[in-house]
Amino acid sequence: MGKALGDVLGLAAGVAVSPLPIVAIILVLATPRGRLNGPLFAIGWVVGLSALGAVMLAIGGPAGASTHQQPATWVGGLKLALGVLLVLLGARQWRRRSVDASQAQLPKWMAAIDRFTPIKIFGLGLALAAANLKNAPLTLAAGASISSAGLPIGQQIASLAVFVIIGSLGLLAPLGVVLFMGEPAKNMLDGWRDWAVRHNTAVMAVLCFVLGLKLFGDGLGILIS
Repeated sequence: MGKALGDVLGLAAGVAVSPLPIVAIILVLATPRGRLNGPLFAIGWVVGLSALGAVMLAIGGPAGASTHQQPATWVGGLKLALGVLLVLLGARQWRRRSVDASQAQLPKWMAAIDRFTPIKIFGLGLALAAANLKNAPLTLAAGASISSAGLPIGQQIASLAVFVIIGSLGLLAPLGVVLFMGEPAKNMLDGWRDWAVRHNTAVMAVLCFVLGLKLFGDGLGILIS
């Protein structure tokens, strides 16, 4: 189990450092129903990561992700492909970054967050976790690493739970600040939001590039071993 955790911790950290979802939950928390909608957003996020990871575990078992306690060839191919995808996404994000970070703008849909129903808030958290172009490949790669480690099902679930918890820390931090500090947390969260908006594209580019290269290397290592 230790090796599986070692493989997924870096991927989980990459999921946790997601500026756009962090901005989204800060905006959600600033709405009149923030104390309700904030936890709903976080639950949607956790469900999204858990479901996507569980799908990978369900596929990995019958597909023979582990052969003689070693990752199967297809796991190496999957990691290599996901790595290439992330590197390309990182290069695209880097080209799109604003030279003047102060000119960075939020996506237009974020302006309507204060009008979202609780169901939409839950769905937003779900989508930003499971359908995000950075988080989805990292979660699939984590699921592949866990399923290829040859662990009993209980340890696989525990490893996925650790991945989800660490991958959710970026969202849980502002949620915890609001729930425990209340109104005095507003200025702190405003500062976090402004920083995340300004540096979202650059942070995404660097994370995608670095983690993409890691997955590419891992996949290549499995294929040639």
